Formats: sequence, C-alpha cells, structure tokens
Amino acid sequence: MKVLKMMILVTAMSLLLAGAPGYAQAAKPQQPPTTPPPAGAPAPATVAPAPAPAPAPRPPAPFPEGAKFAFIDIQAIASNSAEGKAATAKLDELRKKKNTELLGKNTSLKAMQDKLTAGGSVMSDQARSQLEKDIEKATRDLQFAQTDAQTEVTDLTNELQGVFQEKLNPIIEQLRIDKGLLMIFSVRDSGVVAVEPGLDLSSELIKRFDAAAKPTTKK
Repeated sequence: MKVLKMMILVTAMSLLLAGAPGYAQAAKPQQPPTTPPPAGAPAPATVAPAPAPAPAPRPPAPFPEGAKFAFIDIQAIASNSAEGKAATAKLDELRKKKNTELLGKNTSLKAMQDKLTAGGSVMSDQARSQLEKDIEKATRDLQFAQTDAQTEVTDLTNELQGVFQEKLNPIIEQLRIDKGLLMIFSVRDSGVVAVEPGLDLSSELIKRFDAAAKPTTKK
C-alpha cells in the first residue's frame, strides 16, 4: 500500500501548477502528449503552459472626428508587439527548461517505483526498506522542484510584465495627447459590451511601441 500511496501522490502533483499565470496571456500554449501514460504510471510533473495569445487587432477603422475617449486591448498588444513577443520567448524558454528538469526527476522516480513493484517481494528487508526511503526522498525532491519551478516562472512573469508596462505607459500617454483625448480605456478591464470600432487604437499603439523599441542609428 505504501507504493500505491506514493504513486497517487506523484500523479496528483501534475495538478499543482494548473493555475500558472502567463505573460500578459501572450505565450503560445504547449501541446499535450499524444500518447497517454501507461495505467498506474505517475503523470509527468510539468510547469503549466501559458494561456493562448490574444488575436491580432482588427484593421483600424477611421477614428471618429471629435472623439474624446478611445480604448486599447493590452492583451493584443502583448501578443503582437515586438516587446511582448520577446517576453513570451523568454518565458517559453524557462518553461521548457523547467519541464525538462521535472521530467528527468519524474522518470527517475517512476523507475524506482517500478523496481519496487516488480521485485519488492523478493528483496531482502534491508534492500526493500532502503528503496522505499529512496522513493520517499525522490518524491519530496520532485515536489520541491515543481514548487521552485513555478515560483521561477511566476517571478519572471511579474518582472517582464512590470518592464512591459513601464515601457508602454509613456507611449499610451503620448498617443492620448496626440489624439486630444481625455481618456484611453483598457477594453478588457472596462466592462464595455458595445463600442465604435474606430475608437480602438491598439494597432496604432503597437506600431508606436515597436518603433520606440528599435535602436536608433548614429550618423
């Protein structure tokens, strides 16, 4: 029964990271494995993939003359701007690295569990006891590694979001000034259910954001 409890514990670990945040909902989702694990095998411990990216903004409609309010789609800007794509690539790289590390630990643990299941009855008491201790230690190590991996992903996500917003805010403000607007809304946070398409400045903001990110050449 001890082995069974350990296997259930490792299987349950795959659920620990289900709520992992993604960089401004911009990272590409990882594809699930096409071949299910064998019955009774522990589910691989992984860092949860980020949500699917937001679609590109629609082609801009004419901006209504005299309008004093407009809106932008921050998620679309994160998905389609050069700065957002670069941040997404960094997060994808970290997730891939951590998932590889977790897969290695999970594979090692499963091998020990299989060894105990297949030969535990013919092992000496001392050998079986040592193997059970090794399995318990490997299970704890995998749990800690998964928690640490999620923490690293979350910390990098927060860092990149902070840098992204810090760079984007002055460009939003300059766009507001240039358009003579009183306010620019974040459409996904405003609760708006119907709006004039011409008030969407997301595409223009992406162009300005990308232009600001390009290094200036010295003459």
